[in-house]
Amino acid sequence: MHSAPRALCPHVEWAVAGVLGTRVNLDWIRQPAAPGTWRSEFSWQGRAGTASQLASALRGWHLLRFEVTAEPSATAEGERYSCTPDLGIFHAVTGIHGDILIPEDRLRAALTRSRGGETDLEAEIAKLLGKPWDDELEPFRYAGEGAPVRWLHQVV
Repeated sequence: MHSAPRALCPHVEWAVAGVLGTRVNLDWIRQPAAPGTWRSEFSWQGRAGTASQLASALRGWHLLRFEVTAEPSATAEGERYSCTPDLGIFHAVTGIHGDILIPEDRLRAALTRSRGGETDLEAEIAKLLGKPWDDELEPFRYAGEGAPVRWLHQVV
């Protein structure tokens, strides 16, 4: 959780607990990149699909900035969800080395839009890779350096 207003912090914990089926107490610290907000990191283990359930449970609150990642396993690709108030949610499938895997139909659609003059190919590829979300979230990631880390990523 990169940033959340203080009033939403308990609701975030309840949402995560509801998905994981266990009580969750997050260690919240102030988020200097957005005064008046708080940040937390948490490690979890769950079945494939848990990352999407977590992202879905959190995406309803417009004021949250968060990321949820799931490492690839023997039975599932990895996933990354990023969410900001301005951009909404981004989802990508990731490979064993953390690279974003872009389905060919999405690449073809981006190429078609760029050929049709709707946008340029570079901008389309940037969106497919989540660059706008990375650009917006980077100051919030940096602000957490030195904070206690509990990663949101493990699928079993």
